[in-house]
Amino acid sequence: MPHDEQDAARVREKTGEPENPLTGGRSPWILVAIAGALSFTAMLDMNVVNIALATISTDLDVSPSMAQWAALGYQLAVVSLLLPAGRWLDGGRGDDGGGVGLRSALLLAISGFSLCGLLAALAPWMAWLAVARIAQGSFGALLFVLMPVLVMRAVPPSLRGRAMSVPATLGPLGAVTGPAVGGFLLDAFGWRAVLLVKLPVCLVALFVVARVLPRRGRLVAPGRQPLTDAALVGGAVAALLLGLTLAPEVPAWLLLGLAAVPLLVWWTRRPAARPVLDVVRASGVAGVYGAVFSLAAGFAAMHYVVALRLQDGSGLSASATGLTVLAFPLAMGLMGPVGGRLADRYGPRPTAVAGACVTALGLTLLALSGDHWTQTDVAWRLALAGAGMGLYGGPTQTLVMTAAPPRAVAVAGSLVQLSRNLGFAMGPALAGAAWGLAGRADGSRYGLLISAGAAWLCVLLLATRRRTPSARPPRSPSGTSSGTPAPEPATR
Repeated sequence: MPHDEQDAARVREKTGEPENPLTGGRSPWILVAIAGALSFTAMLDMNVVNIALATISTDLDVSPSMAQWAALGYQLAVVSLLLPAGRWLDGGRGDDGGGVGLRSALLLAISGFSLCGLLAALAPWMAWLAVARIAQGSFGALLFVLMPVLVMRAVPPSLRGRAMSVPATLGPLGAVTGPAVGGFLLDAFGWRAVLLVKLPVCLVALFVVARVLPRRGRLVAPGRQPLTDAALVGGAVAALLLGLTLAPEVPAWLLLGLAAVPLLVWWTRRPAARPVLDVVRASGVAGVYGAVFSLAAGFAAMHYVVALRLQDGSGLSASATGLTVLAFPLAMGLMGPVGGRLADRYGPRPTAVAGACVTALGLTLLALSGDHWTQTDVAWRLALAGAGMGLYGGPTQTLVMTAAPPRAVAVAGSLVQLSRNLGFAMGPALAGAAWGLAGRADGSRYGLLISAGAAWLCVLLLATRRRTPSARPPRSPSGTSSGTPAPEPATR
């Protein structure tokens, strides 16, 4: 019997916990492994296509800016639909009063994600590819929300730290390794193979989910509200990213970011926003969502600046740069399980704060490393930052998901995923804007200072506790407030 499965059995014997109805007599770690693999795949697919954009532009005879929609379409769909997906999973109600079934939702998300990826790989022209990638991002948003919910329901509370560390570590690793995997596939098989890389993992996940999860709950039509919410959130994010992307050429484009304000204000006044905002208030961990965004932005900004600086400033080849940057994900992967175990033993918040401090220290040392970089100097600093990210990831997600009201777990999952994905998108945009505005000589240093500052802000937000308000119970995902618990979300 695997060590973690022995731990789970030992915990049930000591605490008298009943057998998990989600897994029956099977090991819950098979579901944790599937959640980790799907998290890796969904984040990989967000970044893997970037390396193939030039080839897509040539092969489909479109401009490079049009080819970028192979990546932007996926990213915008994910960010726009995370919150609507969480509300749908928590708020869907069938005729029997049950929530959206976890098994049904997973089968839908994995099948749709795989099918859209296949259609994208078969695209004969750019419009087909863009639409397929947007549709794939829609199912990707559902996957992102379902992964932490699946892990939370699969294992007992005493093992959640180490279980949450699996998808929380593998997701960012997918983001880091995407360009390397894409480059290999592009050289060996062409750009269409890059879009098919997720199919083997998805087929295995479909088989496991169909065999292991019980047939409970069903799918419910989401209604029209999610489309309006997605348009408002997606429009705000697009305005921010576009303003930051164009600012290095014309700084006045930064004003475009102001267009996001009325869109977000409009969204907060809609009924759909009420359950989301109430979950943040009721959980008592509102600052943690900001911390997740901040460290994700710092991580993404660092990755963007280091890759450019090593090749441009230090004259390293692409392969040498890839090997140097590999120090970060290797250290992160090694320390991820350690962070989960420490969270189960000492608590998720202290472990998350310690991990964020280590990451912030590594990024600060990198920002202060001077103008003359060597591979060794960069690698050990990246390894230090990566080790901290490994310690931080699982405990932070455990903290958020455990604090969420029982009937709003999917909304909490969508919020933490939205925070992380926004950080991944905003980090390179902020670093690129700083690089462009500061000039070639000082741009990389300012970009790395932004990265380190974002990491220390994460430490501050994680370390700041806020009392959980008890006067008003959180609203249900349908927008009504009630003191009576609703059926548990997305677990049937």
